[in-house]
Amino acid sequence: MTTVTTPVRSRPRIPGRSLAWHVICVAIGLVLLYPLLWLFTASLKSGTEILSNLSPIPKVFTPGNYSKAADGISGLTLWRLFGNSLLLACLAVAGNVISCSLAAYAFARLRFRARGLYFSVMIATLMLPMHVMLIPQYVIYQKLGFLGTYLPLVIPKFLATEAFFVFLIVQFIRSLPRELDEAAVLDGCGPYRTFWYIILPLLKPALVTTTIFSFISAWNDFFSQLIYLTDPKMYTLQLGLRLFVDQTDSSAYGPMFAMSVIALLPVLLFFLAFQRLLVEGVQTSGLKG
Repeated sequence: MTTVTTPVRSRPRIPGRSLAWHVICVAIGLVLLYPLLWLFTASLKSGTEILSNLSPIPKVFTPGNYSKAADGISGLTLWRLFGNSLLLACLAVAGNVISCSLAAYAFARLRFRARGLYFSVMIATLMLPMHVMLIPQYVIYQKLGFLGTYLPLVIPKFLATEAFFVFLIVQFIRSLPRELDEAAVLDGCGPYRTFWYIILPLLKPALVTTTIFSFISAWNDFFSQLIYLTDPKMYTLQLGLRLFVDQTDSSAYGPMFAMSVIALLPVLLFFLAFQRLLVEGVQTSGLKG
């Protein structure tokens, strides 16, 4: 006995509906990108025109704002501020990648007493506002003599204090088959060699995600740097922008916006270069395990 199957008719595509969705998406994208467009065009205006001309198109182009931004302010050149920001961002990336990956491996694979309690306490720290811990941390760093140095901004990164990154890497490691660890043990590998030769090479998506978020967070950080850095020679780009705001002359707004555009470029380029790996790392770490 043969059964007759009727073909399933697919719904015809409606060109108008597809076009409407594209128009809506483009409109939303333009609204989201308008502040960046305004910032870029404002960097090409004079100080008086920024305050009087609300149009994004400059009446008189002032590319000299970028040369003034490169000269810096209060004796601090743009390249010195840029170098200080880059140094802190690179140290933050290195600290988070090393410490968070080791802590995540311990939580995901090693067996020790009260492991679940420690992991729960670590996750609970995500709900603590930064301002709650600010005063105790400031007192500790003051007693240690770390104020006025980069140590308060760098040391926590090497102590796996970023619970989000630890949780992200833990979820990724849990998605890896335990047979890999068992095979490594049979070959005579201990926990450290298993991590270095087996687990670490497979953590590329999670580590790339940690690298991108760590770089962006450290590069854009302002409040912590404002609290702990006292020597102007150690200022970063973010603190350098604050010096422009303190000026009473309105002409300083042009160079300030020009420096803002320059400060955005590394983050934008960094994100575009690793965008594919970022999406892959978030999907793999968040959906498996």
